[in-house]
Amino acid sequence: MPADYRRILGLIETEAHSDVIRGLLRRYPDTLIFEWLAELEELDLLSSVPTEAKHDLDFTGTLRLPALLAEDKKRLVQQAKAAEARTVVAAAKYPPIGERGLSGALPHLQFRSFPAAEALPALNDATMVIVQFESAASLAAMEEIAAVEGVDMVLIGTNDLMADLGIPGQYDHPKVRDAYERTIAACRKHGKHVGVGGFGSRPDLIEQYVRLGGRYVSTGTDLAFLMAACTQRAKQVRDIKP
Repeated sequence: MPADYRRILGLIETEAHSDVIRGLLRRYPDTLIFEWLAELEELDLLSSVPTEAKHDLDFTGTLRLPALLAEDKKRLVQQAKAAEARTVVAAAKYPPIGERGLSGALPHLQFRSFPAAEALPALNDATMVIVQFESAASLAAMEEIAAVEGVDMVLIGTNDLMADLGIPGQYDHPKVRDAYERTIAACRKHGKHVGVGGFGSRPDLIEQYVRLGGRYVSTGTDLAFLMAACTQRAKQVRDIKP
């Protein structure tokens, strides 16, 4: 039984979101997936799928799956977000933390060969996994996500978060501060760092959230830096008195 199939069974049994399961299924041909589906039905692991959604069990093309156990949406979202974080860790880090495959002569090691027992811990230590909180759903799952081993930092994308919370552009809104306070508390509890993002025009708030516990700052985008420099240079020219 492939390791991914065992993971799929585990995700279904713990009521993970179907999109997470779908991501794993995409790795395999349809014929094999049909065999797995038959076995899952025999084990009664798909009994929670609503009758009207049975037609969505289409494992071809876009590989759609219905949301399992939709009656408990909040719990599903929390588990799905944590499962997504674990999937990223699995892809980015080497065993025993992740599942990344090891190959020889890596550029990280300047194409030199080292014993795996030495190389893997060093590579894991040098690999940072950052997850972003940009929605109410991610805030609802912050404890589960922060607890995932291998996640090093949570970066709050403030502008997207404000849009999702229905307060676009309202940097001083209490919901923004609440999001940072709760995220910093959850990450501190689990030994993770918090990144501050989206305050390029508000250095006062950057300072506020760094003092609160943020340990990484996204200071802006390359386009914003370029435009600021171009605007400054253009002003210098316009200010020249002939």
